[in-house]
Amino acid sequence: MPQVLEFKLPDLGEGLTEAEIVRWLVAVGDVVAVDQPVVEVETAKAMVEVPCPYGGVVTARFGEEGKELPVGAPLLTVAVGSADAADAAEDDSSGNVLVGYGTGGAVTARRRRIRAGGAVASGADAARPGADSVRPGAGAGAGAGAGAVHGADAERGAAAAEAGPVPVISPLVRRLAREHGVDLRALAGTGPDGLILRSDVERAISTPTVAPVSPGLAAPRVVADAVGAGAAVRVPLRGVRGAVAEKLSRSRREIPDATCWVDADATELMAARAAMNTAEGPKISVLALLARVCTAALARFPELNSTVDMAAGDIVRLPSVHLGFAAQTERGLVVPVVREADGRSTESLNAEFLRLTEAARTGTLTPADLTGGTFTLNNYGVFGVDGSTPIINHPEAAMLGVGRIVSKPWVWQGELAVRQVVQLSLTFDHRVCDGGTAGGFLRYVADCVERPAVLLRGA
Repeated sequence: MPQVLEFKLPDLGEGLTEAEIVRWLVAVGDVVAVDQPVVEVETAKAMVEVPCPYGGVVTARFGEEGKELPVGAPLLTVAVGSADAADAAEDDSSGNVLVGYGTGGAVTARRRRIRAGGAVASGADAARPGADSVRPGAGAGAGAGAGAVHGADAERGAAAAEAGPVPVISPLVRRLAREHGVDLRALAGTGPDGLILRSDVERAISTPTVAPVSPGLAAPRVVADAVGAGAAVRVPLRGVRGAVAEKLSRSRREIPDATCWVDADATELMAARAAMNTAEGPKISVLALLARVCTAALARFPELNSTVDMAAGDIVRLPSVHLGFAAQTERGLVVPVVREADGRSTESLNAEFLRLTEAARTGTLTPADLTGGTFTLNNYGVFGVDGSTPIINHPEAAMLGVGRIVSKPWVWQGELAVRQVVQLSLTFDHRVCDGGTAGGFLRYVADCVERPAVLLRGA
């Protein structure tokens, strides 16, 4: 007789206490292998695929897509020890809970469904509308109390299969549409081959007549606006947006910040980059060069690589630079962190920026990739703006902001010339240093931008 084991939402680290189900990767009746990802969840820090530590047949799932679950809540149950599952899944617990912590190589177990009577459904049968409505554990010895797929799930699956696939890749786009009652089938995607993008859904939300509410979906919460000409849409402040809101609010409440800025002639820096990129290998980004400048400046002004412990009444100067950089994604603003940035070369910094940027774009950053920063570099110039007064990424002590690099009139060697100019701004915690230290840091950064040889002299 198989044993039915319950798999609970694991502790995803970094003090996270809950996660939202974005997408189920398995259905009731599927055979799963040890450490096979079974559900994709979104925390306040990252999108995470959660692997199951058991191998066997899925007998029940708990929670619909879009529902938030606390850590420790049941995710699913698995019947282990089933003869039907023996050739596709291990029967022992691996003890692992997070993707990348698995035992051995990647798992490529195909999805298989157990029919009533113990037969294994073929791939075509498993894809048939309503296939999820089989009795969980039937033929595998599971009791009636092991759980079942609700009839509503089967009806939704059948309706979706009959209507054909919706041209949506991102689960975040699906979730946004679901939260606001937008019928994706009524939208014309503006992406390649008619792909529905987040902007398409947001446009439909702002123009409700374009996207009527689908049957069975909750209508978005609306309130009359001040002039009564329309309705305002309420967007839940949770997930990444909620985490960002809380962190920025806390920064403003707790940190007495100040900002100083300077214009710098980046012509020689850009010329040095062009010379570096004539060689073979990955192209060096401006961000990587500025990161190298930041680590050199922090070595000279370590006060800005610190945090304040108000409970102990201490300023804690940190031994290593873990450099965060602001990245705008479909999920919102995230700040991936380059570990031990002060010990990296420009090439190493560039490679890590590329890796983390791609992970941010695909939504595969882990909580560890998004925490532990000690100083942040914010290149808002990519948005076509010259300046800003950044909000410090609590509990850090400073952030360097970089505007766009643009050709401007500039006095150079006593004459007016057209040069490539950038505005640099430093927001700092006035508790850790005074203006002289902050100004010294920013001036050194500007000197390195204007004359890259300054950086080589100090190396």
